[in-house]
Amino acid sequence: MSNKIATAGNTGKKVRSDCFVSLELKDSSGINIEQKSKVQVMYGDSNLELCKDVLSFFEIKNANLILEDSGALPLVIAARIEAAIKELIDTDKEYLLDLIEENKYTSEKEQFRFSRLYLPGNTPSMMLNAGIHDPNGIILDLEDSVAFNKKKEAQLLVRNALRGINFYGAERMVRINQFPKGLEDIKYLIPHNVHMLLVPKCEGAEQIQELELKIEEIKKKHAIERPVLLMPIIESALGVEKAFEIATAS
Repeated sequence: MSNKIATAGNTGKKVRSDCFVSLELKDSSGINIEQKSKVQVMYGDSNLELCKDVLSFFEIKNANLILEDSGALPLVIAARIEAAIKELIDTDKEYLLDLIEENKYTSEKEQFRFSRLYLPGNTPSMMLNAGIHDPNGIILDLEDSVAFNKKKEAQLLVRNALRGINFYGAERMVRINQFPKGLEDIKYLIPHNVHMLLVPKCEGAEQIQELELKIEEIKKKHAIERPVLLMPIIESALGVEKAFEIATAS
């Protein structure tokens, strides 16, 4: 591959609880990691070990990695490094941190959903304490709130958030991208105890049926028995015309 440098994450004066990584793959010279962080005295050693572990997991032996840390949690740093790696190499491997015990609860089809809190899927600072506001549901958004060139990064960050951020019992929702792009999102969601998928700009029963088939395929692969609920969103004239068939599609 001619392009051997990739970046991921966010940086700037207003950025917090995030990081920015620059990764350059080399042919030799081993692993060189440079950190820029205001909290390096407290977390520099642990972040360094995490960086090494992620690179080793993906069998990267020669690289320059620059980590600009704005107080990011390990799950954020890991997602950013993985995103940069996957810009440079073709791999299906996933670097997964533990699914915390607090996130192993389930949801029900019939339950109260009065308050739902939308959170941009590529902005970790808004996710970290969202549960303390006690919404009925927390929606991690992969669609309109995420820039087009950040979609792949957001998939990994949302996956890690589902595993590692305590939402204090709120229903765990994700708004996927508009069909058919949303089909690419769900492999990062279904294995990680997502409760409900919001399906934006839904315009026909066939979209729900195809999505459900893909969900069942992933559930079978990972031996998942719990249900994954669907909430189609009607946003166009065609969607209004086909609202009944959408509502009865699953």
